[in-house]
Amino acid sequence: MIAIVDYGAGNLRSVRNTLEEIGATYELLTGPARLGAARKIILPGVGHFGQMMRTLDRLGFREPLADRIRAGVPFLGICLGLQALFESSEEAPIERGLGIFPGAIRRFTVGRVPQMGWNNLEPVRASRLLNHLPSSPYVYFAHSFYAPEIAATSAIAIYGLRYTAVIEHENICAVQFHPEKSGAAGLRIVKNFVDAS
Repeated sequence: MIAIVDYGAGNLRSVRNTLEEIGATYELLTGPARLGAARKIILPGVGHFGQMMRTLDRLGFREPLADRIRAGVPFLGICLGLQALFESSEEAPIERGLGIFPGAIRRFTVGRVPQMGWNNLEPVRASRLLNHLPSSPYVYFAHSFYAPEIAATSAIAIYGLRYTAVIEHENICAVQFHPEKSGAAGLRIVKNFVDAS
């Protein structure tokens, strides 16, 4: 079972549509009770870091979700779902992230904020998520905050500065862009995650 963490994220319907288009079955979870039965987990996200983390806390997701990720369950974070993997964010300094990766999410201080629109990915090492795609695929971004490059970064994007666009480390995958709004490239990225053993 592919579990989608349903905490009210605005892109939930389009994530569901993407999974349905590639023929993947899923279950929406509004609480952590069935998280232990999931063979893969997707955390979608749009909006505000603090609101997301508070809602995950209110629904009881924080510790069970972090435990499942650390236990090796394949995980895909989308947009805020990537940012949640870090310790904190300048968007809500008093709120804790999941702390899977060290570091803080920062606000863009260059260019027009938010970054909204298409940008290309630049792989920095081999990437399972980007298999069967052009060497520098275009995908759709909508965000005001970014993750720094870390050892787990597999692709970056440039918007006044370099930042992490794709994370891949063992069972953990995460993307700053919205694959559910990125056409054929986005479909392939989600399919690569779903099909990976």
